[in-house]
Amino acid sequence: MKREYNLAYIVSITLVATLGGLLFGYDTAVISGAEKGLEGFFLQATDFAYTKGWHGFTAASALIGCVLGGAISGIFASRFGRRNSLRIASVLFFLSALGSYHPEFLFFEEGAASLNLLVAFNLYRILGGIGVGLASAIVPMYIAEIAPSNIRGTLVSCNQFAIIFGMLVVYFVNYLILGNHVNDVSDPWVVSTGWRYMFGSEAYVAAVFGFLLFFVPKTPRYLVLIGQNVQALTVLTKVNGTAKAKEILSEIEATAKEKTEKLLTYGATVVGIGILLSVFQQAIGINAVLYFSPRIFDSVGVDGMMGTVIMGIINIVFTVVAILTVDKFGRKPLLIIGSIGMAVGAFAVAIFDHSHVSGLLPVIAIIVYAAFFMMSWGPVCWVLISEIFPNTIRGQAVAIAVAFQWVFNFIVSSTFPGLYAFSPMVAYGLYGTVCVIAALFVWKWVPETKGKTLEDMSKLWRK
Repeated sequence: MKREYNLAYIVSITLVATLGGLLFGYDTAVISGAEKGLEGFFLQATDFAYTKGWHGFTAASALIGCVLGGAISGIFASRFGRRNSLRIASVLFFLSALGSYHPEFLFFEEGAASLNLLVAFNLYRILGGIGVGLASAIVPMYIAEIAPSNIRGTLVSCNQFAIIFGMLVVYFVNYLILGNHVNDVSDPWVVSTGWRYMFGSEAYVAAVFGFLLFFVPKTPRYLVLIGQNVQALTVLTKVNGTAKAKEILSEIEATAKEKTEKLLTYGATVVGIGILLSVFQQAIGINAVLYFSPRIFDSVGVDGMMGTVIMGIINIVFTVVAILTVDKFGRKPLLIIGSIGMAVGAFAVAIFDHSHVSGLLPVIAIIVYAAFFMMSWGPVCWVLISEIFPNTIRGQAVAIAVAFQWVFNFIVSSTFPGLYAFSPMVAYGLYGTVCVIAALFVWKWVPETKGKTLEDMSKLWRK
């Protein structure tokens, strides 16, 4: 069958948009290499005691911004548009990178650690977190509103690949920055300078992202919502060809005529399903594994850094599996299979802990758990959140769903150390149980959106 859409044009737009996903991964993972030097720097402060509590807050402060950015993404997407909101996110990434690199700027003495400087540093990190929150909601939305329906899942899934790839990139960048230095508070260069270069390196990627966003269009769905139908037709023609563009435009116009529709116009069910998709994506416990994998591997007798590298490779491979299958098998089958696979992995870890089994078997179980997440809930949740809501409420509904996602990210990440210390069996038994509930939720409540246009969502939820 002859392809009607302009694949090269769509891919180029998607690549630019997914730089937002790469920055999402970069910004959230950069702290992993910088935190030891950062701790050593602020331990030098004389006006306050830099405790482990302070360090924990500083390492996680960007999450505060992520919640805020996710919550306001709907307002930004509706008021400024999807593309302009991404431009704002790129500016936030850029300012956060420079501010984290040199928090003394204008107001503080160079290299003198203090409580006020710590506050300034955390404000810069929160600023970057707002950029992450905006990007996490708007990048999938932007791609979904540009992409043809039959390859939309594949293209939106590329954003998850970009997030994971961004994490791997920053691990490599941090490694290069360290060079021959030891990443420890005992190395004066790491304490005074190394961590600054790590945070500052993000500015280069943010600048490229902001520059390239001047060469991509506004989404046709947003253009119709603001009454710029001629411009919307121009974009649709470049993407889909003249005949198909007119057909799609008429469908968009039919579903976008009521711009003032309220959030619950289509009922509470659609918003509730979007929120629960986000909640389950975090409640199944994946970030506990990703954030604390070195400690987990060490605890079962395997070198932590080697295990983390292996897991990083597995994450990339199985994210590609999702990209290649999401538009063939559909969203629901991948989520259900992924949930069951994760449950098997989590319950296996719990059983091995209870039986005091260490070594290769628990590592395999953890990798199975992560692999099934990467081929299902990792990318597919973002696909569904970006496409499941009708055009007129998409901005508001995505913002709410993403805000819930970041809140539960924080809850799971902050409770895991205590839960794991109490009993790894209980921790993974709990996550495995949540995975089973997630599979039942998807089977019973989540509609299949494979091959449907975004305009079909209005018809689906009006029934």
